[in-house]
Amino acid sequence: MNMHAPRSSSIPCVRIENVSRRQFLRSTAAAAFALAAEISSLEPGLAYETGGAQMPHGIVNDPHVFVSIDSSGIISITAHRSEMGTGIRTSLPMVVAEELEADWSKVRIVQALADEPRYGNQDTDGSRSMRHFFQPMRQIGAAMRQMLEQAAAKHWGVLLSEVQATNHEVIHSPTGRKLGYGELAKAAMDLPAPPAESLKFKPDNTFRYMGHGNVPIYDLFDITVGKAQYGYDVRLPGMKYAVIARPPVVGGRIKSFDATDALKVPGVEKVLELKVSWAPPAAFSPLGGIAVVATNTWAAIKGREALKLDWEDGENGGYDSAGYRRQMAKVANKPGRVERNQGDFDKAFAAASKVLSAEYYVPHLAQASMEPLVATATIRNGECEVWAPLQSPFGARDAFAKLLELPIEKVKVNITLLGGGFGRKCQSDFAQEAVLLSKALDGAPVKLAWTREDDLHHGFYHTVTYSRLDAGVDSSGKVIAWRHRSVAPTLFANFKPDPKREQAVELGLGLADVALDIPNVRFETGEAAALTRIGWFRSVNNIPHAFAVQSFIGEIAQILGKDPKDFLLEAIGPPRKLELEKLGLTDPLWNYGDPYSTYPIDTGRLANVINLAASRANWGRSLPKGSGYGIAAHRSFLSYVATVVEVAVDSQGKLFIPRVETAIDCGFAVNPERIRSQIEGAAVMGLSNFIGEISFVNGRAEQSNFDSYPVARIDNAPLNVRVHIVPNDSDVPAGGVGEPGVPPFLPALCNAIFAATGKRIRSLPVGDQIRV
Repeated sequence: MNMHAPRSSSIPCVRIENVSRRQFLRSTAAAAFALAAEISSLEPGLAYETGGAQMPHGIVNDPHVFVSIDSSGIISITAHRSEMGTGIRTSLPMVVAEELEADWSKVRIVQALADEPRYGNQDTDGSRSMRHFFQPMRQIGAAMRQMLEQAAAKHWGVLLSEVQATNHEVIHSPTGRKLGYGELAKAAMDLPAPPAESLKFKPDNTFRYMGHGNVPIYDLFDITVGKAQYGYDVRLPGMKYAVIARPPVVGGRIKSFDATDALKVPGVEKVLELKVSWAPPAAFSPLGGIAVVATNTWAAIKGREALKLDWEDGENGGYDSAGYRRQMAKVANKPGRVERNQGDFDKAFAAASKVLSAEYYVPHLAQASMEPLVATATIRNGECEVWAPLQSPFGARDAFAKLLELPIEKVKVNITLLGGGFGRKCQSDFAQEAVLLSKALDGAPVKLAWTREDDLHHGFYHTVTYSRLDAGVDSSGKVIAWRHRSVAPTLFANFKPDPKREQAVELGLGLADVALDIPNVRFETGEAAALTRIGWFRSVNNIPHAFAVQSFIGEIAQILGKDPKDFLLEAIGPPRKLELEKLGLTDPLWNYGDPYSTYPIDTGRLANVINLAASRANWGRSLPKGSGYGIAAHRSFLSYVATVVEVAVDSQGKLFIPRVETAIDCGFAVNPERIRSQIEGAAVMGLSNFIGEISFVNGRAEQSNFDSYPVARIDNAPLNVRVHIVPNDSDVPAGGVGEPGVPPFLPALCNAIFAATGKRIRSLPVGDQIRV
């Protein structure tokens, strides 16, 4: 299908409620037939292709799997993705309910177990949940609606064309007779699912839920009053509690330990070695260590403090962040492997009237979710059951089965709410520890808890990145040459012998896929070995790539005396869809695993969000001394985001962020209320990325808690974050939402700081760089 043309930035879509839609037809017989006529006129089937089918276990769209209706009319819809604050456990069932013509007050949501053969892929990462399952959920709802209509037509002995489901009941047009969903439940559920080509979907102007943002998070009340079950809330009869002393250096091992004092701590029952042969590539294997088992977590922690431990550090014991950074800088200042090449950079750069260069550094970052890692496991009668906050629950289930040498059918995984994830809970090492401890305790139920110190010392960190950018400008002030060298250890070192440079997926995270209207462009990568565990982090490599690219564009604009917003638009160039052949990008993974025919790089959409954000920020207005605003834009996870950050810096160098304006074009905005919340949260996390760092000395992470690894707090968080959603119809492919808001925040903030103070921030964390 053809993509819709970019919307004008003058469209008043500041908030979710400003997305104009015709009010839903009232649930009367006449309205039902008007709706029936509109639905029946639609073409059947899916509007566009996604990469969902290529994910492990693909997509399941069987209504019998996801929907059940009881005789009272209550509809239970299964949510097969993990809930960690994005609202996806609400939003996907909401799509089903919309097409099902369900009364939301009569909908109940059931969390699926880890079972991908039944439910399809369950990896809640990569901003894929709505992107891949919006259309299948519509199919499920439309199929169930048709099954209810078929049951009603059979009950009345009338033609199917004479009945229409609307607002939780089916109406017969000639007579006005009605049957509630509960009355039809058994007959409808006994029917086979209709073929996909027979399905009719609701037109956009009849939506009651989608596109409106009027459905609150399903768990909101329970979360607010403390009734919701997170990983730490699991309680089982006879449960033991454990913590682990892990090697302080990745790859280290215990030489000897003395548990005498630990066993004297009241409540401590046992100390044992968790033996794991950790060696790269280790995937998500636990690190091993010494476990302390007690009657409560506090006793286990105090027992661990009393252990006498002698560690052998291994080959990563020399990891030092300062020295590693210097080595990365050397690599970035030498030719690397060419990942994308257009024109003749060397010739154009040599002929340039002005050459500009800058280097940027982003350190390791920790996900630092409010709920540290935790898992509970028990083994009974040859079967294992686990309760844990997991982003990849079926992958974890498979790992548990292999650890215990059990058939996967003998392993049950219950997914609790996640108190934040940000990629860390994709790795199941912590839950594997609980399984191994239960096995060591003869199957007893055991809760394995991580403290904040454990979380920061033993994480899968966001990769450290060093970038060198060079640009050549001709005599007319036009950029004619651009080179970006990126050096970063890859998270794929978890899966194969350390490849020492960014891989195809990472190249498509804001490096090789950057849209620039510059004739001579080269992107290179340099080698950097992974000396600690590298993992997923909200927006992953897009963060350092966007920081470097968008900061450099701001620097060039200032040097050339151009308005930063105007120069950003100039660098992006005219509306067009980039041609893959000219980019030299052939690996299907680089475009987030989704087909380029559905999700091309569209510079018109990127320019549109830039203009929209700038317009809402009143770009060009004067600000008092010590204040400034900056702009940045980025395409990631197949969505387009632009951010304007306004800052004020006082005479002591204290930073205030009074206002953030962000525009997002994520295709069809299924649940605008959740989109807004994710973009607001991205500004807070973006500030945390500005001030945080995980650094290493002698292979050991130096930071232990929020005193040394600061995150944004209420006194320094952005005061007013306003979100502007570009409206699109439902046939415009849905892009990602959870992650795209993060990358442009950092460069927009740093560009704003320069505008306010004249100081460039090229190295993070900021520390005291803006102090007078």
